[in-house]
Amino acid sequence: MPPTDSRPADNLDDDDYPAYTMGRAAEMLATTPAFLRALGEHRLITPLRSEGGHRRYSRYQLRIAARARELVDQGTPIEAACRIIILEDQLEEAQRINEQLRTQGREAQPKTSA
Repeated sequence: MPPTDSRPADNLDDDDYPAYTMGRAAEMLATTPAFLRALGEHRLITPLRSEGGHRRYSRYQLRIAARARELVDQGTPIEAACRIIILEDQLEEAQRINEQLRTQGREAQPKTSA
């Protein structure tokens, strides 16, 4: 029996909750299960596994897969599409960290009077 303090409805708002089966995910993206497996093979997304071993995808993972699908539909090889998305993600994270450091640096600077 699940713990009483757990609220199942909270999972509906959780972008990382693995709510979608491979078949449903493929249907939502208008692609094939093979495409989703290929994204996993190229380490773009790693679906969680159900107790029975079936792949389960989160909304966040489906957004990433949709981006890969866009690139592949534009003629980008799947390997390159996965690498592009990984690099975009790394760049976004580096920019976020850089901005945090800039903000911290401005806050740490001594105030000078004129």
